[in-house]
Amino acid sequence: MDVDAGHGAALGRALPMPLAKRLRSLLSFQGNDDDPVTTLTRTHRAIHPSADAGVLRRSYAVAENMHRGQFRKSGDPYISHPLAVAQICAELGMDTTTLVAALLHDTVEDTSYTLETLNGDFGPEVTHLVDGVTKFDKAFYGKVAEAETIRKMIVAAGKDVRVLVIKLADRLHNMRTLGARSPASRARIATATLDVLVPLCDRLGIQALKRDLDDVVLYHLEPDSFARIEEHVKNRPGWNEYLNEVVGKARGALRRTKVYGDVQPRPRHYYSIWKDTVAGGHQVPFDLPRIVVVVDGPETDCYAALGAIHGQWRPVAGRFKDFIASPKNNLYRSLHTTVTGPEGRLVEVLIRTVSMHRCAEFGVATGYRYPKSEAESPGQDQLTWLKRVLDWQEDATDAGQFLASLRCDLAEAQITVFAKGQTFELPAASTPVDLAYELNPGKGDQTLAATINGRLAPLGSELRDGDVVEIFTESDGPIDPEESTAPRGPRKEWLGFVKSTQAQMQINRYFAEDNAPGISIQDKVRLGRATIGLTLRKHDRGLASEVPLRRLAEELGYPDLETMLVAVTERNLEPDQVVEQLIALVDHPD
Repeated sequence: MDVDAGHGAALGRALPMPLAKRLRSLLSFQGNDDDPVTTLTRTHRAIHPSADAGVLRRSYAVAENMHRGQFRKSGDPYISHPLAVAQICAELGMDTTTLVAALLHDTVEDTSYTLETLNGDFGPEVTHLVDGVTKFDKAFYGKVAEAETIRKMIVAAGKDVRVLVIKLADRLHNMRTLGARSPASRARIATATLDVLVPLCDRLGIQALKRDLDDVVLYHLEPDSFARIEEHVKNRPGWNEYLNEVVGKARGALRRTKVYGDVQPRPRHYYSIWKDTVAGGHQVPFDLPRIVVVVDGPETDCYAALGAIHGQWRPVAGRFKDFIASPKNNLYRSLHTTVTGPEGRLVEVLIRTVSMHRCAEFGVATGYRYPKSEAESPGQDQLTWLKRVLDWQEDATDAGQFLASLRCDLAEAQITVFAKGQTFELPAASTPVDLAYELNPGKGDQTLAATINGRLAPLGSELRDGDVVEIFTESDGPIDPEESTAPRGPRKEWLGFVKSTQAQMQINRYFAEDNAPGISIQDKVRLGRATIGLTLRKHDRGLASEVPLRRLAEELGYPDLETMLVAVTERNLEPDQVVEQLIALVDHPD
């Protein structure tokens, strides 16, 4: 039986008789071609032919009835929003249960429909998903409402990752319809999306969704840049002809090497073009032609295809990346190379298997879109990052601290290191202590020494991508006679150099009996500095030194820079406000 059909049938059988009676009058449109659920059911059944369309109609009817009389700021009936969110989920290939929850996701928050009623009508699975995306009331929780809501959503996603898929679809549709809001509101929502939800989408590997989120964020935060890139994309003379020539020659090279697969153009989305344009300091949009090679065979065929491509065109030195041997932290796998193509123009080439291609597009949604192809689905390892967040969120002293840590964790660049024959993803500039806590919290507490690439190194040493690390603990015995007198347990000075939230939380928890704060002042300073750096990047700015920051702290009446950074972390001072004043200070020093 189709997995989605199973979900749908179960939901249908669980539907209580009273609800069925209540809905009969609402379902008179079932045979109507103008039925608003028609497009949704067609999209869903195109991917899951055996899915139960009846439960989609029942859930839509409940949502439409509960939201009747409610309108969005655009003037559209409110039901248009949950219907659009469900459509986005359907296009991703999500199962029937997810679509039902998407249709009902705002009923508990915005109508008199209760979780108890929802559970009775549609069962605990749908109820968990809806509850996971239901926001806390700002009137009651005040400033902590946003942080508490995100924390609740992450915890719910730990039990069922579909919570995050619905939330991302919800935010995408809200971003697409921001035009009815004020400029300040648009900027605030777009910034929050860029800070948390876009990186979350990337960590879940759902590139099909992330591309749209990226572009709509760019549209609202950098409208001039968006318009310039849009004009560039619409007016690229000979672009399609050139790509067709590249694709044809690449296919020929594969045939000669007896590698079977498909080659297609892989156009870049607007945000990707903008990011490379800004990073390279280019005056005009920087947009290299790009193709993707999807081989039909095993991953070894990817390397054969790479040889065929490099045999056809000369590779560009330093532009090859092997994400098959070393996957990204969202388990993205592919070979990347840049070659000097026809007419001497640089061309980017991505090479991957069919399963890699599916996972690159749909990430954690792959298993729902292709339920019968378990080998195609990302494993549980894809959620390793989420499990780690769930571990350290329990140690966060409050939701504000959790959200600040989450933002920094998402913003951090990642490195891959090796220990005990396994790979570990850590924030850039992590130390052996960070790795020790990643291996095991108890191992972290007992860390005495470490070797990096076979050589003894200080515990505060910064790890580099690809380092091989061995951790020595108290149970291993002293590695050096002098270490035998070393104090046992973690040391407070470790907080001065550890980078991972896991390590910070565990060390602080160890010293909690001494009334150590849940997060140290030094940690707050680091988080404040990272938050300002992230906010500056949204303005395409950066700081060569901290002199302007210190001048600003003085002008704002803070005794020192560190105190101002703590205020940013604690949200007593908004980072956007700091950055606006900082830019004004630098651009207009007088």
